Amino acid sequence: MAHDLSHLKNEFTASSDFLIALGDEKRQAIIVALLAEKACNGLRVPDLTEATNLSRPAVSHHLKILKQAKLVDYRQEGTKNYYYLSHDTTEIDKLKTLLNHVTQIIQEVAK
Repeated sequence: MAHDLSHLKNEFTASSDFLIALGDEKRQAIIVALLAEKACNGLRVPDLTEATNLSRPAVSHHLKILKQAKLVDYRQEGTKNYYYLSHDTTEIDKLKTLLNHVTQIIQEVAK
C-alpha cells in the first residue's frame, strides 16, 4: 500500500530547526541543567557555564539557538538575565505529531 508522504516531508521541514537544536549534546546539557529542580526561577549564564563546563561565549551561543527554537526563554532582573525552559510547547507538539505519523505508517506497513 503506497502512502502519500508529502505531509511527512512538510512536517520534517517544519520541525527541522527544533530537531537541530535538540540534537547537539551541549544544548542537551543546557536543557538538562534547566530541568533541574533548582532552576525553576531560571539560571544565569555563569550558572550554566558551571553546570555544563562550557565557556560563557559557548553557553550564550547555544542559548541563542535554543531561544530561536522556542525551547528556552528568559526574564530580566535589572542587568541580569535568567534563562528557563519555555512553557510554549508548540514545537514539541509538532514533533510528537510527526513521530506519531511515522509510527502509524510503520505499523501499517508491518501488517
